[in-house]
Amino acid sequence: MKSKLLNMTQAALFAVIIAVCSMLSIPAVIPFTLQTFAVFFSLFMLGGKYGTLSIAVYILLGIVGLPVFHGFTGGIGILVSNTGGYIFGFLLSGLFYMLISQLSENRKLKLISAFIGLMICYIAGTLWFVLSAESAESLKAIISACVLPFIVPDIIKILSAYFLSKKLTKFNH
Repeated sequence: MKSKLLNMTQAALFAVIIAVCSMLSIPAVIPFTLQTFAVFFSLFMLGGKYGTLSIAVYILLGIVGLPVFHGFTGGIGILVSNTGGYIFGFLLSGLFYMLISQLSENRKLKLISAFIGLMICYIAGTLWFVLSAESAESLKAIISACVLPFIVPDIIKILSAYFLSKKLTKFNH
């Protein structure tokens, strides 16, 4: 059993990994980043509790102004902008994953819960985007811009995080 200090240290390390993967972005309405990979990699590697803690630490670092969000940005302004809901959606994904992890140790169920968590993130982010949009964009237009382009890349990122964590976990034991 890992010590609490080791778990906390790993959570902090994974918060940094999420930050680094978030900073490298391709501009779009919702920027393309490796953030999704890092979020789910932290959940697969650390488990629900400490993986979710790493997501929360990452968000807190951004709230205090450190440039950990897409394109080296930070501050509360990013979180209250129309795309901030997707960042909070990652925390909701982590909480859902944590719940499933507490119910079962089955890795395939955890992978399925990651995909459901991604849907939760999309829903939270899209609702936030709709509520904070300055113009009256249609829901269809918002989904077309903020969700559809990300589905396939995000599935690839989650699968990559899952298989990489599976390989690394073998070395960790």
